[in-house]
Amino acid sequence: MSAHRILFCSCPDAPTAEELATTLVEERLAACVNLLPGITSVYRWEGNIQHDPEVLLLIKTTATRVPELMARLRMRHPYELPEIIAVPVTEGLPDYLSWVTTCTKNND
Repeated sequence: MSAHRILFCSCPDAPTAEELATTLVEERLAACVNLLPGITSVYRWEGNIQHDPEVLLLIKTTATRVPELMARLRMRHPYELPEIIAVPVTEGLPDYLSWVTTCTKNND
């Protein structure tokens, strides 16, 4: 199984996305978070079709950090049910993946 993950998390606006991204990197839960503004999410919520502007976070981390990262996102995210999806990284530049591992080491 792959040692690295990319997580997707949509946010309602840029300030929320910035705050979450900064928290994840500061706490070494993520090595890097890309903020992709200007997306529109179309989804069903409470029986209605919604069309909402959002900012998508692409979060790079290791498999071992995912449970704590997901818990942290869930705790700080303003949505009642935030999108938090993790996918394995099956290939990548070895030096980059090594950097991700180094940046997400728990210093406790």
